[in-house]
Amino acid sequence: MGNLVGSLRYREPSTVEECDSTWETDSESDELQEQQPGDHINITEPSNEANSKEADQESANIQNNDTQESAPKLKRSFYAAKDLYKYRHSYPNSKEHRQPSEYQNLRFYLNAIPLVPDGIYIEEILTKWKGDYEQLEHNHNYIQWLFPLREQGLNFYAQELTQDEIKEFQGSREAKRRFLLAYTVMLDFFGLKLLDKNGNVARAANWQDRFQHLNESQHNYLRITRILKSLGELGFESFKAPLVKLLLEEAFVEETMPKMKHSALEYFVYTIRIRKERRVLLRFAQLHYQPPEHFIWGPPKKRKPGAKLYCTQEKNTASAKPTREAVSKNTASLHASSDSSTGRTENNRSDKTENENQAKTASPASTDGQVCTTEDTFVSEGERASKNGKASVANKQKHANFKKKPG
Repeated sequence: MGNLVGSLRYREPSTVEECDSTWETDSESDELQEQQPGDHINITEPSNEANSKEADQESANIQNNDTQESAPKLKRSFYAAKDLYKYRHSYPNSKEHRQPSEYQNLRFYLNAIPLVPDGIYIEEILTKWKGDYEQLEHNHNYIQWLFPLREQGLNFYAQELTQDEIKEFQGSREAKRRFLLAYTVMLDFFGLKLLDKNGNVARAANWQDRFQHLNESQHNYLRITRILKSLGELGFESFKAPLVKLLLEEAFVEETMPKMKHSALEYFVYTIRIRKERRVLLRFAQLHYQPPEHFIWGPPKKRKPGAKLYCTQEKNTASAKPTREAVSKNTASLHASSDSSTGRTENNRSDKTENENQAKTASPASTDGQVCTTEDTFVSEGERASKNGKASVANKQKHANFKKKPG
């Protein structure tokens, strides 16, 4: 019954803003998150000066190697945002009907069955494949078995995880031990090493060659995204932020993997379920992003206190408020002056509304202060209609009072 009610309440997101709650609030406690994670990591928040940096408009889709002179404008990917939204919310509306005997991912990690179609057991991968970079690079059948998800991958022989299987997996010490060993095999493939049980990572001895390879083999970014998701599904949520933080440092600060920048911001960060940790990582990236005005993953622009939120429709722009100069003119020429003044005011307001409409059309998915589209100030259609109705009535009343005054 609970699943039925949950499915009825679920509404498919239709914009990037609806998929991303990272900046919904900047002061919630660590417990306020989208799904129960593992242990928290200790990441220091940047200074208020760094936090106050504001992102500019969004624009074109993929550019990994940014330059200050000719950096193309970026635009958030709705496909990526929606995919990671579903992951962080545990795949709403998913249907899972499977018997315990069919838990192929768990049985594979218990070394009971081999992966299909290659017929290789997990123990063989853990003992013979570490350091075999040609095998790890060119074989595309193993990654879905090593890091299972609740979604279908490219290997259709691999079975999606279910919530019941996840519980069984997390209760098996043998399966979890092998899963961590598989994680270290892939870290070594990327030029990294696991430092401790908290998930901290660092450069491995082979980092130079592997980073150069990783910078050029961008299909491995899909593998990193899968690994991060799988860590969260199988009880290692706290391992994700340290890995993403190191990859951001290498991409933006050390610039050893500059082509990873876009994937790190668009995908890696958003696999993390804890909003506070996502914000910390995004602020860190924002400090080093070039050009800074093209950073589109930061907080929406904050409106000044008392600033008006323009949500008026075109049909309401015709009723302009008369100016004070028109009211102060001689009674004999009042009507002519008011007509002239009102015409100028209407033209100005129409120009202003047209500019706002052009801005919204040019960047419809922007989260950076666009009218009525920011996540923390979103206004529903009903509220907009109500506010517009009140504004129109108020303008009509003031206009009527103004006409009565000369007589």
